[in-house]
Amino acid sequence: MARSALWATAGCSAAVPLLLAPAPEAPLLTFTIDLSLLAAFAIALSFHLAPLSDEPWFSGTELGGGARSMAGGAVLVVTVAGSTGLVALATSVALRYDASLQYLQLLSSLDIAGAAAALILGWRRWWGPRGVGVAAALLGAMCVWAVWRYLDVAGFTVSGGWVVDGRRLRSLILPYNLGATLVAGWVFVVGMRRPAP
Repeated sequence: MARSALWATAGCSAAVPLLLAPAPEAPLLTFTIDLSLLAAFAIALSFHLAPLSDEPWFSGTELGGGARSMAGGAVLVVTVAGSTGLVALATSVALRYDASLQYLQLLSSLDIAGAAAALILGWRRWWGPRGVGVAAALLGAMCVWAVWRYLDVAGFTVSGGWVVDGRRLRSLILPYNLGATLVAGWVFVVGMRRPAP
């Protein structure tokens, strides 16, 4: 918690200068860059916290070794997602997004952060550090691209909010985000059941 709090504080502090900048005239570009940086933040924090998953979590409980490992990993996933969400709120407010666009940024960043953290923890335990950075970067890029593609097609409201289109959501965002979440969850479950090195 202390480590993630330092990261979240640094991320929120980085949003302060944005208050001095004029409101963005091109919300699609600004939103995409912001979400990409949030994804990078989540991936970097996941790598920073990943070694903690090898520690003996919940050793005083009656849970088995695999269950304790998964529970400890779940705590780290929630920690990464929560820290990323705080930074997302800070940057969204600083960039003066419409309220609905702030909500979309928060949901998108939480989704990416949770999936990236789960993938990194499970992959690292399963296959080791080789290739995990590439896998996490591809996951983050795919999710950011899906949101960008939706906003590029559906567009924005006059006030700068995002247009909610259920049909396009189901075809342009949900397949990619749901697929990323399912794959990351599977890697996490299988990987975290293995003994720590």
